[in-house]
Amino acid sequence: MAKIITFGEIMLRLAPNGYYRFFQNDQMQATFGGGEANVAVSLANFGMDVAYVTKLPDHAIGRAAENSLRYFGVDVRHIVHGGDRVGVYYLEKGASQRGSVCIYDRKHSSIQEAAPEDFDWDAIFEGAEWFHFTGITPALGPNLVEICEQACVSAKKHGVKISCDLNYRGKLWSRAEAREAMTRLCKYVDVCISNEEDAKDVFGIEAENTDIYGGKLNHDGYRSVARQLRERFGFEKVAITLRSSLSASDNLWAGMLSDGEQDCFSKEYSLHIVDRVGGGDSFGAGLIYALMQGWDAQRCIDFAVAASALKHSVEGDFNRVSVAEVQKLAGGDGSGRVQR
Repeated sequence: MAKIITFGEIMLRLAPNGYYRFFQNDQMQATFGGGEANVAVSLANFGMDVAYVTKLPDHAIGRAAENSLRYFGVDVRHIVHGGDRVGVYYLEKGASQRGSVCIYDRKHSSIQEAAPEDFDWDAIFEGAEWFHFTGITPALGPNLVEICEQACVSAKKHGVKISCDLNYRGKLWSRAEAREAMTRLCKYVDVCISNEEDAKDVFGIEAENTDIYGGKLNHDGYRSVARQLRERFGFEKVAITLRSSLSASDNLWAGMLSDGEQDCFSKEYSLHIVDRVGGGDSFGAGLIYALMQGWDAQRCIDFAVAASALKHSVEGDFNRVSVAEVQKLAGGDGSGRVQR
């Protein structure tokens, strides 16, 4: 059975070619993606034994979504079939000073209408070591909050480590709804992943003297955020991604890993972005991979941030990079020179 389990919604992504605006021409690229699915694909590319759990309709689009995961070696045996539709999101990629735009069309998707009895979590977690979900999944509805909690309870019963990326999405639920649900779920979580905004939006915890829009980040402020999160929920580790958005095309990217004994910061990368969707998911996957190798905190955060930096150069939700490529960048070779 799979050692790593991820659970969430995989969606059909429809996006204009390149950096065209919506319907600037009459073509859209059709691919698949979604927070926990993106993590599963990254981990499979790293050679990990990973399974993805969701609910999909038993028709051509649902099977195509499933096959997109199977292609990378993700175990899909626990996917439940039923319902009528796959959720859709439309993406218009930003450039320069024009930001990206996401429009969701996911109401009444199969997973959104899933019931707790759809998933046999004790069977799913047999032989597993790690479980990952994000705040996007419980945002789909009260039934998903209950399903996520059932999964966490079962994971704990089986001795499985749990990671959660807070991933607040204001288009899916209010801050008050997010705080109530995530407070309920985070008591099960061992490793919390957040970014500059999520801790504030979900729990009202804010880094001091930081301007994420002007490129000014204060390390002491993020140490405080990590400490407050650990104290409130008892997390073993808190990982925070640090993004300074200079424009839609150019960002500075780094991360921090805090375990209560030390706060380790990665180097900061200067990114010229091809596609930033899935950047946080690739960070989460890199962190899970590194922690499961038993590496020290500094090496873990260096690997996670390098994996995510590379994702920003890859089209689509999925991060199509190898461990060797990540280690090369983490080791200092970010030249981008042609490999012959």
